[in-house]
Amino acid sequence: MSPEGKKLWNIIVLGFGFMFMFTAFQTCGNIEQTVIKSFNSTEFHGSGYTSMAIIYGVFSASNLIAPSVVAVIGPQLSMFFSGLLYSCYIAVFIYLYTWSFYTASVLVGVAAAVLWTAQGNVLAINSSDSTIGRNSGIFWSLMQFSLFFGNLYIYCSWHGHVHITDLDRQTVFISLTVISLVGCFLFFLIRKPDPEGSSAPEGAESLLPSDSSDGTTEGPAGPCAQAGDAFIKACKMFVTKEMLLLSVSIGYTGLELTFYSGVYGTCIGAMTRFGTDAKSLIGISGICIGVGEILGGGVFGLLNKSNRFGRNPVVLLGLITHYVAFYLIFLNIASDAPLAPEGGTDLEAFITPSVWVALFCSFLLGLGDSCFNTQLLSIIGLLFRDNSAPAFAVFKFIQSIMAAVAFFYSNYLLLHWQLLILVVMGFLGSVSFFVTEWVAQSSRRDYDRY
Repeated sequence: MSPEGKKLWNIIVLGFGFMFMFTAFQTCGNIEQTVIKSFNSTEFHGSGYTSMAIIYGVFSASNLIAPSVVAVIGPQLSMFFSGLLYSCYIAVFIYLYTWSFYTASVLVGVAAAVLWTAQGNVLAINSSDSTIGRNSGIFWSLMQFSLFFGNLYIYCSWHGHVHITDLDRQTVFISLTVISLVGCFLFFLIRKPDPEGSSAPEGAESLLPSDSSDGTTEGPAGPCAQAGDAFIKACKMFVTKEMLLLSVSIGYTGLELTFYSGVYGTCIGAMTRFGTDAKSLIGISGICIGVGEILGGGVFGLLNKSNRFGRNPVVLLGLITHYVAFYLIFLNIASDAPLAPEGGTDLEAFITPSVWVALFCSFLLGLGDSCFNTQLLSIIGLLFRDNSAPAFAVFKFIQSIMAAVAFFYSNYLLLHWQLLILVVMGFLGSVSFFVTEWVAQSSRRDYDRY
């Protein structure tokens, strides 16, 4: 296989591994609050929103050490062991206990930081300036197929169910655990790219595990020195001009990640005016989000259309798409839906609740999210290719801490206040991205001139 073919193979395997893992995990996140509301036990006192807040809070803190872990054991093993912890979190729902639920939340927060740092490293190592957009789109599209398959399974399993029984829960989560484990083992199919050519920066390549059989480390720095260097790079990178500008955009993706992956599905499931089948609509909503994610990843990443006009038009499209979705959700969904009990809410918003409007909003949320994330992956992979693992660790640090904040306030804020926060942050995040793109393009032109 040619060097370029091997790199493309790695991106495809990476995408499929994440597709299987997140078929399980994103489906779990989408339904867990609904499942917990239906769980009849006086001994369990957990909250899906609180669990996700813990996950993303630990996730954000763990990003400070994640580059060091990837530097020592390499991205392949990092993703495998992280995937095992994801599978453990999903398996907790088979038999729910408060202590195991929150313990697993902490562990998967650590795993998430290592997983996504390793993913960014693999993406950067296997990409060049000309392929980073394409590869980001391939990965993103493959991963987001997880929303389609997982939620289709939920719809078929729960169709017509008003209440989620223990047997329903156990059947679903045993299946999701097995699916997650399949994704973990797929990571062993990733091959180390050939060092020849300019597309594999020396700094990124050094994060791959050494091939030496005696366990010693070649060169001036051993594993401990590599770990310390990766940590220092991550801290320094956090205060660079480009990363500070991008931090607002990244923070917005954390807020809207919380909304579409946890809050909105709960809102739909709580709308009794959608009929007795509202619970199964959570699965259809997830499928619509996945269709939007896949379409956005394909059009703006896989086909790489954004290179002709730059990344700013794609981000602007994402903002407009989200604003349309937020407005329609404000009109269509009752304000108390995120906080409604298991019996749901009978309140109306400003129009007669429509299932089709709700599902169209799901599609728009997915499409807008893919616009932001594919362009953020692309610009970070381009600006920080020589230090990809620390850069993606900072990216996930900012995103996850904002997601944790959003899951926390989702326990208390009515829907219209959550939408207002998203509207303000979306505007600020888009402006900060525009400025970063202009700075990057200006620097690129100055570099080419000399």
